[in-house]
Amino acid sequence: MNAFRNRVQLIGYLGMDPELKITESGKKLTRLRIATNESYKNPKGEYVTQTQWHNVVAWEKTAESLADKLQKGNEVIIEGRLVHNEYVDKEGIKRYTSDIVVSEYLLLSK
Repeated sequence: MNAFRNRVQLIGYLGMDPELKITESGKKLTRLRIATNESYKNPKGEYVTQTQWHNVVAWEKTAESLADKLQKGNEVIIEGRLVHNEYVDKEGIKRYTSDIVVSEYLLLSK
């Protein structure tokens, strides 16, 4: 039952090419941005599309696979868990981010 407590699934388009990096501790990391679109009719009867951008992170073998198989513009399904982080930027301001850590993915288009 714990597998359902923090689970995210997105279908969207990659906004950038994945880039594989190695952390200082030697772990493999790939970061992506995925756009999801939602369309609806506004009160005037016009269709409006809203785009949301999501930060996605993959580690180790999943990071390698994403970097090898995906490119900007691909449509993908991403499944993972939501992780919130905080850090202090160069100006000393505390910042917050939310990332989806990938557990599985499926390429829908080439």
